[in-house]
Amino acid sequence: MALSSSLPHSPVPATQRLARWTAASLHAVTGRHWTQRFGAVVLTLVLVTLLLTPWIAPFDPARQDLTQRLAGPSAQHWLGTDQLGRDILSRLMYGGRFSVSIAAVTLLISAVAGTVIGAFSARRGGIVDEVVMRTTDLLIAIPDVVVALFLIAAFGTGYGMLIAALTIVGWTPFARLMRGLALEINSREYIEAAEALGCSKPFIIFRHVIPNALRPVLSLGFLRFGHKLITVGGLSYLGLGVQPPDSDWGAMLLDAQPYMERVPLLVLAPGATIFVTALSVTLIGHGMDVERKRRTDAP
Repeated sequence: MALSSSLPHSPVPATQRLARWTAASLHAVTGRHWTQRFGAVVLTLVLVTLLLTPWIAPFDPARQDLTQRLAGPSAQHWLGTDQLGRDILSRLMYGGRFSVSIAAVTLLISAVAGTVIGAFSARRGGIVDEVVMRTTDLLIAIPDVVVALFLIAAFGTGYGMLIAALTIVGWTPFARLMRGLALEINSREYIEAAEALGCSKPFIIFRHVIPNALRPVLSLGFLRFGHKLITVGGLSYLGLGVQPPDSDWGAMLLDAQPYMERVPLLVLAPGATIFVTALSVTLIGHGMDVERKRRTDAP
């Protein structure tokens, strides 16, 4: 017997494994739609900045210096100061933590609730499905801001009420999308096989239906994040969002309104930040949607 046949195969060198992993990673990144890549880069920069804010912010956002009120950009204050002498850049960074976190938490709760409701509605059918869909149609017909304004005005402001108000009206798009996907998935052979094996409805929903519909739901989630962020900013601009001494981008717009002609940067800075952040997430969702349709249409 040849000696070579009795020896184990030599392990793949670490450099070769690293090269393969790098090539796979580059292919995964470069194979994405350009909007998805661009949005991911911008969003990563925003999130990293917000996470590191306590360590990289130049000033305390509440620190006032009336001798420097409404000062223009300088080496000390890169974006200038507001009407109370507070550093605009520091307030922008700390305010973004509130805006983005509230929008993200609201979106996560809405996506989970809507996905589960839509999947169960399609699976159950009958009167349950009819009631869920008519409720969804009713809430979709009413603008989110109107419902949120009513709930906040009736029950008060605060983080909890803001998240609850936006969640109550935010689950409907996910429920409608998930119901349509679930109706199509329920007709597939592996669902029929699971039913024949006696699997329960919750098991089929969480094991087969929802996992096979995650990509479109994630795409919708990214597309809806910008809407959530703008809604949070709009409610804060109306005085129904984050309350002093805390602040977010919408509250900064409200405070800057009387001085917008004298110091336009007071309005441009938070407005541009909301726009860029919302656009980056929307581009990611658009890219995911394009990739999904491309895979679906591929022969």
